[in-house]
Amino acid sequence: MTAQASTNKLAKHAVQVHKFGGSSLASIECINRVVDIIQHNCQLHDVVVVSANGDTTDDLINVYELAQENSDQVHQAIEALKLKQEALINGLLTGEHTDPLLTQVAADIALINKWLQLDISVHESELLALGECWSARLLAAILTERVCPSAAIDSRDFLVIDNATNCQVDYQTSQENLTHVLTRGHLNVITGYIARNAQGQPCTLGRNGSDYSATIVAALTNAQNVTLWTDVDGIYSADPRVVPLARKLHRVPRSVAKELGRLGNPVLHAKTLQPLNDVGSHLHVASSFDPDTTGTEVGDFGQIAQQELSVTYLNDLLLVQSESFIGDAGQQAYDKFNAISGDVNKGQLVIPLSAQKAVSEWLASDDTEVKFTPISIMAIVGHQVAARGNVKARFKRALKHHQPLAFFNSLHQDSLIAALPQPCTGELLNNVHHDVTKDARHIGLVVAGLGNIGQRFIELLPDQLSKVSALENVHLVGLVSSKKMLIQSDGIDAEQALKDFQHSAQAYEEQGLLTWLENHPYDELIVADITPSEEFSQLYSHFFEHGIHVIGANKWAASAPLSQYKQAQALAEKSQALWLGNTTVGAGLPINYAINDLLKSGDHIVEISGIFSGTLSWLFEKFDGTVPFGELTQMALADGITEPDPREDLSGRDVQRKLLILARLAGFDISLEDIACENLVPDHLVDLSIEEFLSRIDELDDTFANKLLDAKSKQACIRYVARFVSDGGSIKAKVSLETLPLDDPFASLTPCDNIFKIVSEWYQANPLIIRGPGAGRDVTAGGLHSDLASACRLLVNKQHQVKLKGINE
Repeated sequence: MTAQASTNKLAKHAVQVHKFGGSSLASIECINRVVDIIQHNCQLHDVVVVSANGDTTDDLINVYELAQENSDQVHQAIEALKLKQEALINGLLTGEHTDPLLTQVAADIALINKWLQLDISVHESELLALGECWSARLLAAILTERVCPSAAIDSRDFLVIDNATNCQVDYQTSQENLTHVLTRGHLNVITGYIARNAQGQPCTLGRNGSDYSATIVAALTNAQNVTLWTDVDGIYSADPRVVPLARKLHRVPRSVAKELGRLGNPVLHAKTLQPLNDVGSHLHVASSFDPDTTGTEVGDFGQIAQQELSVTYLNDLLLVQSESFIGDAGQQAYDKFNAISGDVNKGQLVIPLSAQKAVSEWLASDDTEVKFTPISIMAIVGHQVAARGNVKARFKRALKHHQPLAFFNSLHQDSLIAALPQPCTGELLNNVHHDVTKDARHIGLVVAGLGNIGQRFIELLPDQLSKVSALENVHLVGLVSSKKMLIQSDGIDAEQALKDFQHSAQAYEEQGLLTWLENHPYDELIVADITPSEEFSQLYSHFFEHGIHVIGANKWAASAPLSQYKQAQALAEKSQALWLGNTTVGAGLPINYAINDLLKSGDHIVEISGIFSGTLSWLFEKFDGTVPFGELTQMALADGITEPDPREDLSGRDVQRKLLILARLAGFDISLEDIACENLVPDHLVDLSIEEFLSRIDELDDTFANKLLDAKSKQACIRYVARFVSDGGSIKAKVSLETLPLDDPFASLTPCDNIFKIVSEWYQANPLIIRGPGAGRDVTAGGLHSDLASACRLLVNKQHQVKLKGINE
């Protein structure tokens, strides 16, 4: 895309802030990926904030330390810095921007060498700022060359803080300054991490300060959204580098996110969220290494997000105990030293090791004893977790063998903190995470199709959720009909679902539904397809591509053209998406389960046959010649036993599709065309309107009366039968009206029953027979609930691969 074309594409839009961390900008490959992310996610009036490339800040710190030591290696370190920057510039730029950037880097290197001749400690902040300046200049030049006009901005030209210790922002002055330095009509690329203090001296915001810079810029520009692009694809229930079974937290309440940042979460940092308090910007955490994967959103959420729990820890701390920390004085000390936790009623504070000297000096004027005890802390973080007695009990049980010195609640009740006399290990973190968060997995449920069976499924759902343990963390989040849809990320009350749908549903929009599904905030999402819609079934491949599971009674996908069916199967397997359709054949009868179990056990199926249509079962069990066949069909129509157009049942197509589904399930790659189908409707009645067909339905009478008479003469009956036989590589399949002996298993059914016969290597002389109601809203809705429970049990132990830089690149 040309720069001009991209400029046209990057139209005016509400300001978004995109921040890229050092790992996201570490190499030529990484930067190219970032440019692609910007091109697809940024508008021209958005703002980009950058860290230094890769380990550049560490390299600059190394230069500073070598200079302080007067080491001979300092010049080699400076030269290595220069070569790294030149390699990035030459590897990423081909146009007129290359030479100016190389010249600037050379000038900066010369400046470093000049500082070496003086007192480099005076220039420490200026030295450490170079990494961000180089990064911003380089990215702005690449974007200008490839995407759109861009400008690099040094945040020291607008950002004013009180000092490098507190890093409190002078928002009024900084905002006024920013309006003067932003380049209109350009995508502005701003340096993170660096600022000026109230005296105008350059300073830094501390390590990991670039995230803080991004949220400060968001506050200054009233941005709607801040995205932190990093090397992990979200915020997890524990550090995923230490706890492989950590779960991504798709939505985190603001207060919980602040507490996570304060207590050692590896993605969030203590000050990151402070600037967003007043402007209400949403914060997203996403991976620049996997930008298509939905990350984590921080904002204001309801009950489901508030149930989430996370485990975090900090080592190298001190538990300080002194009578001087009791009461108001203790609260003053708590605030002054930014204590991590404590109990002022007992005179206890938890502080970093680095604060020991300052605390000792503060206490020097008090003639009281003080005790410093080296500790670590482990914390459970979640919305109002201190008031959740069951979590507190589990936490204490998980630590009972590790002799905690004390337990603390955070001031706003969003964490439980244990002070431990030994460092927290990875093994301990894994154990506590398992014990505390093992039941916190959330599964979203979207129900599509609100006809007879769909409504009954919803009516049964509240009771199922309360009594089936596998459904404990299932949340109804969507209802979809052919014309309307209701999607609520924070959940729909199952008991009020149908009423809520009537009052609050919006017009159905396929793309709107797909967009939400692609970005759903759940560990797993299940779509229950209770529609008869071929069009909706064609969305299955899209669902499977995004790891969304499907259960349902819709026959179309499983009986689609073979290539389409195989593609959907492959996508489901690749994404580990479940596809359960026990109710596509036999309503709630376990025919699918039986076939699956035989195959998984090593058996080989050679024949599947039976009566698969509840409607045709009813018609031919009832048809004894006393009532003409046409009249009997109209009676079935009036009772809701047939489709609105009885020809749908009489055509045999439904039975043909069901036989195809079972044959494919048994492992045979066949198509609908491979199954011969006898249509019970004469050709001259096929294309009539429904009204005309029903007015002439008596034209069926003679044909079926004659077939019945012929069967009776043979001491037999007539039944509509499906048969599939595999014999030495040859396949025969058909659905047709057959004359059967009266002692045949298919000859005597309760009207509407289905019957299935399976012949296999293990079941030959005595075939497996499954018989029962093959239709009805209760049994079909029950079969769907069986699939739902089965899916949830399968998903309990499903593990998602955590995508971390250096592990899953």
